[in-house]
Amino acid sequence: MTRVRKAVLPVAGFGTRVLPATKTIPKEMLPVFDRPAIQYVVDEALAAGIEHFIFVTGRNKGAIEDYFDTAYELETSLEAKGKADILAEVTRTKPTPGSMSFVRQQAPLGLGHAIWCARDIIGSEPFAILLPDVLVQAEPSCLAQMIEVYDETGGNVIAVEQVPADEVNKYGIIDPVSRDGNRIRMRGMVEKPPVDSAPSNLSITGRYILQGSIFNFLADQAAGAGGEIQLTDAMARQMASQDFHAVEYEGQSYDCGSKLGYLRATMAYARSHPELGTGAQALINSFAKS
Repeated sequence: MTRVRKAVLPVAGFGTRVLPATKTIPKEMLPVFDRPAIQYVVDEALAAGIEHFIFVTGRNKGAIEDYFDTAYELETSLEAKGKADILAEVTRTKPTPGSMSFVRQQAPLGLGHAIWCARDIIGSEPFAILLPDVLVQAEPSCLAQMIEVYDETGGNVIAVEQVPADEVNKYGIIDPVSRDGNRIRMRGMVEKPPVDSAPSNLSITGRYILQGSIFNFLADQAAGAGGEIQLTDAMARQMASQDFHAVEYEGQSYDCGSKLGYLRATMAYARSHPELGTGAQALINSFAKS
């Protein structure tokens, strides 16, 4: 079985739900406590053994590429001033040379089209997809839990979590067949189903492991909801001939694509910070009492 070594991060979106903050700053670069949101997603993938990252970018996203590059002036200044601890934090973000690729999605044609843009770098290998709007606090990382299942089952793997039954109409929901622990064999997906006809209350989190053959389906995938090429439509076609499993991972997800979700993520990561968490919790408590 081919090991999962590559991950695609689609970062071309405008971030309209968090405007005006994202008018000039990529939404992925908005700070979640002490680092940009994209750093948490990359760290999750690194913890799962990912070796190569493919960022699918768009206009005005150059800050992401710069963030993962060497900042000569800053690093030289920090070194000269003897600020070794801060320098170590800054240089920790630098990837291994050649481990990151950036491709351009010239038009906002949907998530399926964004993934299609990475086809020549992925080739026929299985690969991970991490939607950077979603941060997941988990140990082991969410993707690491998925890869553990993939190494046993092969095929395709999707991360899911339970949502309240009366809120299933807000999410993409899987149609399960059978369950073994946290591993669920599935036969379909439904986007925002009516509450009274949803096949389960297990929502798709924004983490996927797909076989490279998905590109065969994306190649001729017709536009779907919103006039965009939808990844879920191509996955539904792939599911007719390949196994799909869902993993109900252990952890907590945060939707940074909305303003309140972004605030919730910031508080959660502030509270869990190894050095500043106690102070952050005290500050949060003080607001709760005011």
